[in-house]
Amino acid sequence: MIRPRSISGMRELLPAEQITFNHYRDIVRKHFELTGALPLRTSAFELREVIAAKEEVNNSNIEKQIYGVHRLAASNNETDFALRFDLTIPMARFVAQHASKLIFPFRRYQIQPVWRGERAQSGRYREFIQCDIDIIGDQTLNLINDAELPIIIDSIFKDMNIGPFQIRMSNRKLLGGLLLNTGIPASSIANALRLIDKIEKVGQDEIRKQFFQKYKLKDKQVDLIIAYTSLRGPADEVIDKLLTLVAQSHKTNETYMIGIKELTTVSKIVYSLGLTPNSFILDLSVARGLSYYTGTVYETTLTNHPTIGSICSGGRYDNLANLYSNRKLPGVGMSIGLTRLIIHLMDQGLLQQEKPNIAPVLIIVFNPSHLGRYLSIARTLRQAGIATEIATEHAKVSQQFKYADRKGFRLAIIAGEKEFISGIYQVKDMTTRSQILVNNAKLVETIRKILAY
Repeated sequence: MIRPRSISGMRELLPAEQITFNHYRDIVRKHFELTGALPLRTSAFELREVIAAKEEVNNSNIEKQIYGVHRLAASNNETDFALRFDLTIPMARFVAQHASKLIFPFRRYQIQPVWRGERAQSGRYREFIQCDIDIIGDQTLNLINDAELPIIIDSIFKDMNIGPFQIRMSNRKLLGGLLLNTGIPASSIANALRLIDKIEKVGQDEIRKQFFQKYKLKDKQVDLIIAYTSLRGPADEVIDKLLTLVAQSHKTNETYMIGIKELTTVSKIVYSLGLTPNSFILDLSVARGLSYYTGTVYETTLTNHPTIGSICSGGRYDNLANLYSNRKLPGVGMSIGLTRLIIHLMDQGLLQQEKPNIAPVLIIVFNPSHLGRYLSIARTLRQAGIATEIATEHAKVSQQFKYADRKGFRLAIIAGEKEFISGIYQVKDMTTRSQILVNNAKLVETIRKILAY
């Protein structure tokens, strides 16, 4: 006999946990749709050449995390498939493929699983749900879209009510311009930005050492990089310090100044729309490791749970679709790692655990010979949009009530021979234990009122 067991790193939820998870997923979907974003679903499989098309994927540890897909009895000449490791590249492929049928700017959201060959450990999963929202332009995309994303994320996490959080924003043009000023060649900027992205994880001392070793920089040059990437706080304060550092160093370039301008424009719009430094700041240590990001970049953390890391990240990409189309399709997007976030909060006991039930009403079966009538009641309630279950598997009424308690039903409908003759049913509130008599003709109306439907 095969011992039943699941694969490590692929967390399966019990029904009560899944109900809780779905609640937070639906909050995300609601706020995505409130912005006019359209739902998108792409296949779990992509051609390997699509998934690994970006140079950084093909020549980095990311390729080692991509799962290949093949039939167990496949021939050697079959097409190479791979499971998607994120939702961004499949989205870019989809938009490039169907651009002639889409209306731009194209706002899409996507809530689907992705797969990565991670080493299974706490907070790292091989299969997990991501919730992405992106805005794609045709030829151009206004910076107001970069500013709208933090507003959307702010509304989602406030609605989730999971504690204080902070959205941190930076700009890769600014950081790239800074690195050019320190003497790092343009061909090495992408790799140098990946180093900056690791500051929070490995610390400034390690990053300093790597800049010395890899790029042979002088103390003064590395000091400047550390000074810039240590800037963090309200946007006006950080931008003032940036301009001061430029004046002191007497060095700048066009890329750097464009980055400052974009950062200033986006942050002003964000603050004008109601966000405050309590939830939105500039942080120049945010660089994002993937080089398809070309401008604004974001990360979001829970203030009271720093060890969980970023729970929502993203940024602007002006050239992501260029591998699949000659049409310029700039975009900006953010992704919530919902599995990691919700499971962490569940495991910490910080989310109210739901009962393993989504139906508020249970029909008690007093007499199995009347099953047809019980089914008729259930059908009437279901047609009215009231989720209803019938207690068919327990012979004793006492067992049916125990079942109702364990599953968390709100109401129990009680009807036996006498009730069917009179047309008057008993409705028991399983929370207060109170009972009322309800005429069959008023049953839907009464239950709607009790449940506040």
